[in-house]
Amino acid sequence: MAQIIAFDSDFHPGELAVHKLLRVPHRHNPTHHDLPPQLGYRVAVSPLVAVGTLDRRGRPWASVWGGEKGFAQPVAKDVLGVRATVGERWDPVVRELLAVEKEGEGGKMMAGLSIDPETRDRVKLAGAMAVGTATKTTPGVAELQLAFRVDEALGNCPKYINKKRIYPRVPAPRLESEGNGVPLPQAAIDLLDKADLFFVASKHGTKSMDVNIRGGPPGFVRVLRNREEGAGGTALVYPEYSGNRLYQTLGNIHDDPAVGIVVPDFETGDVLYITGNAAILVGEVAAAVMPHAKLAIRIEVVEARFVREGLSFRGEVIDYSPYNPAVRRLACEKGLNDPTADPSSDTIATAKLVTRERLTPTISRYVFKLATSDGGTGKRLKAWQPGQHVTLDFSEELDMGYSHMRDEDPQSLNDDFVRTFTVSRPIDADAVDELEITVRRHGPATALLERWNVRAPLEIPVLGFGGAEGFRLPTNGGNEEKSHKTSVFVAAGVGITPLMAQGAGVLPTAGEEGNENEFRLLWSIRGEDIPLAVDVLKRIPGLGSTMKLFVTGKIGEEERGLMLGTIHDLGAEVLERRIGASDVLAEGDKGSRKYYLCAGPGMTRELLKWTEGEEVVYESFEY
Repeated sequence: MAQIIAFDSDFHPGELAVHKLLRVPHRHNPTHHDLPPQLGYRVAVSPLVAVGTLDRRGRPWASVWGGEKGFAQPVAKDVLGVRATVGERWDPVVRELLAVEKEGEGGKMMAGLSIDPETRDRVKLAGAMAVGTATKTTPGVAELQLAFRVDEALGNCPKYINKKRIYPRVPAPRLESEGNGVPLPQAAIDLLDKADLFFVASKHGTKSMDVNIRGGPPGFVRVLRNREEGAGGTALVYPEYSGNRLYQTLGNIHDDPAVGIVVPDFETGDVLYITGNAAILVGEVAAAVMPHAKLAIRIEVVEARFVREGLSFRGEVIDYSPYNPAVRRLACEKGLNDPTADPSSDTIATAKLVTRERLTPTISRYVFKLATSDGGTGKRLKAWQPGQHVTLDFSEELDMGYSHMRDEDPQSLNDDFVRTFTVSRPIDADAVDELEITVRRHGPATALLERWNVRAPLEIPVLGFGGAEGFRLPTNGGNEEKSHKTSVFVAAGVGITPLMAQGAGVLPTAGEEGNENEFRLLWSIRGEDIPLAVDVLKRIPGLGSTMKLFVTGKIGEEERGLMLGTIHDLGAEVLERRIGASDVLAEGDKGSRKYYLCAGPGMTRELLKWTEGEEVVYESFEY
């Protein structure tokens, strides 16, 4: 929908400071100083309005009302009439608005954000409550009526809003949190773990307020800590994604860190209200807390309320926004499985593409020549171990700079183009400066590698090596203590790559006295990837006798010939079906086996269910 822009509003000092910090080019503030008819109509057809106000201590709180279109609509010039069923007992915004009907000459300061999740349309509103009243209907529930005088309005962009169908429900509020609500109860943590949006209220002194939405993939808000107040209290972190670059919320936070947020549960009607203090994290500071984030917000919780069934609506997900990036976990969450946690991640090095070999229609092998220099820092590239990751930065080749919307490639807006790949070949004594990865084409970085003319130079910065020490498979013939356990490696597709770099060392050595380290491989692949299986079996002699290969999908004539001939001759057992729980649990004896899992997120979740109670380590493809 086209938006009428008014150029008579300036940014306040906090907004200008954030623009300077983030190098935003000068622009006019498009905020209207009234409620234009076209924006009033958009409010009227929205089934939800998030609202914010200040409590008597000047702290912002946020809530969200509605359930049906038309509950908020223009009733006079620059005035919205709101008639909503609310959980008045524990809703902090309702209680504060009704506690004082009038504040000075202008009324009680408030702000709002109308939103239609089904169309992703939203309108920001700011002003004051002119008058309001509530009639109690059932315990803890009331019919609220108020007049909202709108002094500022702004149509907003639809990015990061996941489509939902909204329908009304009568609240039945029950307060679950105790005291000031810190630490958060487990139910509130569970809500944050699945939430794909929240609303945030901030303030600019005593002059105005702002309510906005933050959306993303489920779980994009992370819990940094959740302890008693004396032990550090509760803190949340979320990434700030690329938007319209007005930075009105961040501008308010820059000058006044006080914020209020509300996190709705669209399935159950539960709701989490929080007031606290926010800090803007930029660049290296953001990345230290949330790796790969360029801009993030940390909220220190001052007070919280978790209310069961406190909302007057429910929602069903229709579709997720194509602009949602992957969930970015915190550095403290990622731990051993995070290559960026390695202290060598800031080492200066480059990887020059030397050769490319296509193994299947979507999987290729790439060899790079490494060049290191200390750049005057005295740092050197840390040697890697078989099975670890290399972290490469493709931003110089792929980053196109800022763009508000990019419908042809929405994922690229929040892509830092930093990628991690498992090294698929052990260190070669004759070529210690060479690095090999075997990867499937998926996304811009691997597409760049696949289409690049290898005759032309391509140099990619190396940020370092890392990976879980716990994922190192026990070797035979080494000096380490014998594990006396069966190692069961379960892989899907290119999840075989950690084994490719370790395989020769982990296989039992024929005739070795006292060798008790047994190894079994269960590998699930697509029919088109059978040539990869042949390649791996040839590279690691003896692997076939330990392998069960599960093949799914269409199998071409050539691939079937390889499967029935070469793979069988190399000793592997081939099954044309999906891998199941019974296959995984049939290997080794419980209590005397250890599972190593390397698959995509969906299959990993299934494998973890099947192996519950077992000794398991796994690599994650989620970062």
